[in-house]
Amino acid sequence: MNADMSAYGLWSLVLLNSVVFILFAYSFFKPRTPRDWRSFSAFSAFLVALFAEMYGFPLTIYFLSGWLQSRYPNVDWFSHDAGHLLEMMFGWKTNPHFGLFHIVSYVLIGGGFVLISVAWKVLYDAQQKRTLATVGSYSYVRHPQYVGFILVMFGFLVQWPTLLTLAMFPVLTVMYVKLAKSEEREAIAEFGNTYTAYAADVPAFVPRLQRIFGSSQAGGYRHGR
Repeated sequence: MNADMSAYGLWSLVLLNSVVFILFAYSFFKPRTPRDWRSFSAFSAFLVALFAEMYGFPLTIYFLSGWLQSRYPNVDWFSHDAGHLLEMMFGWKTNPHFGLFHIVSYVLIGGGFVLISVAWKVLYDAQQKRTLATVGSYSYVRHPQYVGFILVMFGFLVQWPTLLTLAMFPVLTVMYVKLAKSEEREAIAEFGNTYTAYAADVPAFVPRLQRIFGSSQAGGYRHGR
């Protein structure tokens, strides 16, 4: 048991990784309103739950250990690498840190943080001018920062899926959708037909392919995240 748990019980790493990633996200998102803090706190809870299983206690591995061991008997499920469940279950022999799922997760996580950062700059500039944010990432989707948070969470799920974070992900996604709708009601009250026209042209969360590949952008309109 001690050998099995040597890859876990590293609570200092749980704390370190949680603090680093939460501060990293904070530097991009810069929450100000109570709504901002609710969405940011939920995202932070997701990270803490993830790193607690990644370095602290492998709850998912313990819960599924019987099924995993019978289905994949040649895998040491209490090694740290085995926490990369997708690579292990597909039977890939490469180091999971260089496997396809890990690379995809890096792209999703990095892309999500970049999207949060660039969207915040556009939103901040629009708020200073008391106008509607419709340029840059806001010309592709109406809520790019929420999309960024969802991409980051999904990226971590691809890299290190756990039962708790798998349960949290749809709940947090629904929460972000509800927050977005609440912000849109406020934007309509403030900007009226200007926002309605913008919303008719730009999707809420999933960009249109023709816009990604070079169609015209929505122009000059501020709005929520």
